Amino acid sequence: MKKEFVFVLLAFLTLGLVSCNSNDDAKGIVIDGIDLSDDVDCCSAEEALQVYKFLQTVKIVPELSTVVDNKYNVFAYTRTGTFHKGYNDIYFVATKRSSGNYVRNFEIKNVTPLMYMVKMNMSHSTPVSPVFDQFDDSRPALRHGWISFLMNTSDAGYWNLSYDVDVLGTSDKVSNVSIDVNALPEGQDWLKNFKLGDDTYFLSLVNADKFATGTNEISVYVSRKNNPITIPYGLADKTFTIEIDPRMPDMGNHTSPGNTTLTRQDDGSYKGVINLTMTGLWRIHLTVKDADGNVVAGGDDLKDGYSSLYWDVTL
Repeated sequence: MKKEFVFVLLAFLTLGLVSCNSNDDAKGIVIDGIDLSDDVDCCSAEEALQVYKFLQTVKIVPELSTVVDNKYNVFAYTRTGTFHKGYNDIYFVATKRSSGNYVRNFEIKNVTPLMYMVKMNMSHSTPVSPVFDQFDDSRPALRHGWISFLMNTSDAGYWNLSYDVDVLGTSDKVSNVSIDVNALPEGQDWLKNFKLGDDTYFLSLVNADKFATGTNEISVYVSRKNNPITIPYGLADKTFTIEIDPRMPDMGNHTSPGNTTLTRQDDGSYKGVINLTMTGLWRIHLTVKDADGNVVAGGDDLKDGYSSLYWDVTL
């Protein structure tokens, strides 16, 4: 596999997109005098513009970008260009090297993060979205998925990441690329786990740094640890409900009104409503129930708190 990071191409692509989409009558991407409107593999002008606008809101992860068969560039992005413990969105685009235009049809598969534990001389994976799918209909050239890292990079261990890519029938693999996973700031803890029988489940709170004072949609994924543990942890087959009780431990443990139980959605996520009435540290106490309404985790009313299972979110 040939790897390189073509930042000059990104600048070239940006200029091409801005120039070709400044005209409302544009029928396709025009780069260096070539009209690509008839290139069925690539985006229309409007689709390319929508992808370009979105990519201005994220940052490239250069170590995960690659070149496929010297024909296509594949670029990876996250919100910050880095990773942190817990839930991370990750995005991919593919472009033709000859033109710089975004390719509509490509696949990202077998995304496999592995933490190597130095002292224990063993490796384990982490929760990963089941598919890296098309982001939406207006941006068919953008793929989206997520990874929820169990721990940050430290002296105890380090992360490698691999994935397979197929662009218009040409396949390649990015193998064991070293990535840094940063610790979350103090007062932020968005990934917790619980045991149920012989299984371990992980509760990944989605983008808690986007919460604001007032009412917020809260979204969570529930994943089950795999056997062997080097295989990425997929979404749990079991259906749960997750009751939330947000409290402010620095403010007398007062709660807030209008919170709703998280229930499973068609996409496998769990969604509800949380009301965070002021800035500061919020400890979101959890009670997890099975499909029959039995408490299987949390909700244990400890003497010094409300549940031994909770996320911390600081606004």
